[in-house]
Amino acid sequence: MEHSIFFDFINTIALQIPGLNRGPMGSANPLVKGMIPAALGIMCISIGLNLLNAMIKRKMVDQDKLKRLLKETRAWQKERMAAFKSKDQEKTDELNKKSAYMNKMNMEVMQMNMRPMMITFLPLILVFYFVLPPLFSYTVAIAPISLNIIPGGFFELTCTAAKVAASQLPGNPNICHHVNDLYFWAWYFLSSASFSGIIMRVTKTTMDTS
Repeated sequence: MEHSIFFDFINTIALQIPGLNRGPMGSANPLVKGMIPAALGIMCISIGLNLLNAMIKRKMVDQDKLKRLLKETRAWQKERMAAFKSKDQEKTDELNKKSAYMNKMNMEVMQMNMRPMMITFLPLILVFYFVLPPLFSYTVAIAPISLNIIPGGFFELTCTAAKVAASQLPGNPNICHHVNDLYFWAWYFLSSASFSGIIMRVTKTTMDTS
């Protein structure tokens, strides 16, 4: 999984923390009307933000150095794992002598990746919190199946039958119209996950060393 997808996942979880969000994300009277325009609009926003993140990363990170460090650390990890599986203790001990050096290199890789995130993380949260909710309705697409794979209802991507029933009660916001309606932030997350890998390859900011 690409690191940008991981941070997008963390961002969407953060929006569900009590006190950070203002209830269900979205608007009862959005500026973008209709499910198809909303879905396409959010898809374009996700592509745009991914492109912005990739461009900032290209400017701030030495891609050649990053790939060289990744290639060296991954080769060492692969060699150490092979020695461990073959029970070659002499080879394992020899490779373990380089652990401190490799840990230092891993830390440098982490710092290189975190640098652009220090710039993009806060604006992305502000976009989600202040810009997107007034623009789009609560749900913008319909999934063929339920995507709520995490038990306990902590991270729900789609509407449940209970949420649909609750939306129809007097005094409750009319959020979920159908079972498996996708919340707009969930559609952003899926769109971002789908396009981030392609964008990283096009902009040559991928973590792939091959």
